[in-house]
Amino acid sequence: MEQQDYRLLEEKAWRLRRHVIEMTAAAGSGHPGGSLSAAEIVTLLYFKTMRHDAQRPGWPERDRFILCKGHAAPILYAALAEAGYFPTEELLTLRRLGSRLQGHPDMKVTPGVEASTGSLGQGLSLAAGLALGLRLDQSPARVFALLGDGEMQEGQVWEAAMLAAHYGLDNLVAFVDCNGLQIDGRVEEVMSHAPLREKLAAFNWAVFECDGHDLTALDRTLGEALAVRGRPAVILAKTIKGRGCSFMENQAGWHGKAPNAEQAAQALREIDCRREEK
Repeated sequence: MEQQDYRLLEEKAWRLRRHVIEMTAAAGSGHPGGSLSAAEIVTLLYFKTMRHDAQRPGWPERDRFILCKGHAAPILYAALAEAGYFPTEELLTLRRLGSRLQGHPDMKVTPGVEASTGSLGQGLSLAAGLALGLRLDQSPARVFALLGDGEMQEGQVWEAAMLAAHYGLDNLVAFVDCNGLQIDGRVEEVMSHAPLREKLAAFNWAVFECDGHDLTALDRTLGEALAVRGRPAVILAKTIKGRGCSFMENQAGWHGKAPNAEQAAQALREIDCRREEK
């Protein structure tokens, strides 16, 4: 890709962040912190890497994306709207009664959502099952999963990791959004899973690390992960919770709290300034 292409992706990531702030502020609830940290990962997948078609959401050969940390639904909804699965105006219905955009993704009502997630620890099992099924069908489709680093404390994640390696699911790539925080505080203090790289490697995953906000590095690293054969790959993406909003960054308190009108206005100003700096 040319540098201009990466700049366009960066612009898209900041646009998704704007949507996250506007959505959660309008709803008066939601999870902005972990949505903002994942903006570049989701942008790269939906607007550069994945094969998908908003006009044919059930296209059999589409790539699948599983948002394992389902509470970060705002960033997924923002990407789906920008990709044309539904109007961007609908984003402001987040969490309203009767809305297609509930607090956690619902595959039965929201176009483009591949799995209903929210119970942490279950998403990687869904992703591995999809990857295995697609391989049995001899499908060229790939599966991408996004987990939170706090979610890596869940035992089911490691059962799924063992299964994916056992079956050599090289059509599966997982991202771990390593922002270092979860609802109760710092991951290392709540329940440390260090050394994470070594543990995943011991489960026979190909493990990569990169800056989760650097689209050039993310794209290069994802290319390396997709080239792996015979086993699944995982990218440990170092990120900042609340990225783009100074008062949210690296603050566990913004895991599941929506900004009020004044805070939202400040956040949008800061996001616009960051975007212009790029």
